[in-house]
This record gives sequence, structure tokens and C-alpha cells, in this order.
Amino acid sequence: MKSVPKWIASLGICFGSGLLGGLITKSGMPGWYDQLLKPMSFPPAWVFAPVWNVLYFLLAITLYLLWINEDGRYKSLALKAFFIQLLINLIWSGVFFGLHSIAGGLVVIMILLLAIICLAVFSWQVSSKAACLLAPYLGWVCFAWYLNYQLWLLNS
Repeated sequence: MKSVPKWIASLGICFGSGLLGGLITKSGMPGWYDQLLKPMSFPPAWVFAPVWNVLYFLLAITLYLLWINEDGRYKSLALKAFFIQLLINLIWSGVFFGLHSIAGGLVVIMILLLAIICLAVFSWQVSSKAACLLAPYLGWVCFAWYLNYQLWLLNS
């Protein structure tokens, strides 16, 4: 561990974002979300929290690896891309759960997927380990896009 303060900050940033997103999500769950028609492929509600905890932990490792890297050429771009995708992730929670907009969520999640791909490309230039740690996150957000799309089809 090169820098304990940067590791703690990485954990705090990622899990803090997750906590904020979780609060936004929880506020939109009762009533509106519970009444949505859901596809057969929709996982049970209890699956989401553990998956997101693992993903935020992997994101914290990614952020830490980018942050401690000495290569300045792509480091700045990778860090900017990291924080942009984290913000877009929060925006999705706000649009989908806060505004109750399935279509808006679908648009935001497409932007999030592009942001994660950009993050992976920039991260690869800084740390291949950091970039590889994004694979589960990208996979889950692709699945979330599919679920969002199915919700839109069933409830529009």
C-alpha cells in the first residue's frame, strides 16, 4: 500500500457516492417502483445491495490505482473520466428513482455506459489492473441497461 490516506479517500469517495445513490434509490422505491411491471429476468431486490457493494469496492481500488500512478500523461484524463462516470451514475439514480423517469433513466444509462468505456480506455493507459477491475462494473451496468429497457417496454 503506497498511500493509506489515498486508499481511505478512495473508499470514502466510492462508498459515499454509493450511499448517496442508495438514499436516492430508497426514496423512490415505495409505491412507484414497487408497482412497475418487471420482466421475468429481473433479479430479486436483495441482490442489488451486495452487488453494488462489491462494485464500489472495485471502483475504489481502480481510483486508488489511478491516483497513486506516477504517469501524468493519461492519469489526469483517467481521473476526470472516473469522477464523470461516478457523477453520471448518481444522476441515473436521481432521474430513474427520484424523477420516476424510466425513459430518462434509459438515456442516462447509455451515457453512463459510454463514460465507463472512456474510463476503461484512459485507465488502460495508466494501469491495466485498474482498467481490468472495471469489467464487472461494465457488465453490471450493461445488465442494468437491459433491465431499464425492459421496464420501459413493459411500463410505457
